[in-house]
Amino acid sequence: MAVASEAPFHVLAVDDSLIDRKLIERLLKTSSFQVTTVESGSKALEFLGLREDVERPSSATSCQHEIEVNLVITDYCMPEMSGYDLLKKIKESSAFKDIPVVIMSSENVPSRINRCLEEGAEEFLLKPVKLSDMNKLRPHILKGKSKEDQQRRSNNNNNIDLSTINSGSSRNNKRKANEEGLSPERTRPRFSNNSTNSLTVL
Repeated sequence: MAVASEAPFHVLAVDDSLIDRKLIERLLKTSSFQVTTVESGSKALEFLGLREDVERPSSATSCQHEIEVNLVITDYCMPEMSGYDLLKKIKESSAFKDIPVVIMSSENVPSRINRCLEEGAEEFLLKPVKLSDMNKLRPHILKGKSKEDQQRRSNNNNNIDLSTINSGSSRNNKRKANEEGLSPERTRPRFSNNSTNSLTVL
């Protein structure tokens, strides 16, 4: 599948309907997004590397992790794993919890919408999705990237603090060892001089 390499943001679209997948793919590409489409929640987890029961070749795994996913948009009603279940799996993951998730559904059910939003969904779109709906995605992506950047800076600062503490501790230990090592040499001449003086006096 050809994707525009210059697209700034990558969206993972999940829908069991081929027609809906084609539609969402076309709308996303029209809005200058890079798109990957999969047909089920389990395939989405596999793409993200969150399925522990699936063994993949190491080359495929490294290739997938090089592809950053900036947003997941998923249908709600799907066999085996619903969009709500996929949402929960993503939000439970420490690696992907900050990725924005948008839910789509052809049914306007308030309780369903509220449940998804309470679980962490950024938006709930009613099908058929329109080009204007794609304009709602970019702010969510920017917010998600801001969270990731803050987390990354926090981790970097923690690493710097630890390395500084370890470095300072290492220098103090070396200084202490040097002082302890030199102290006998400093005291020997003094003792020798004292003994010589005493002999001279006698």
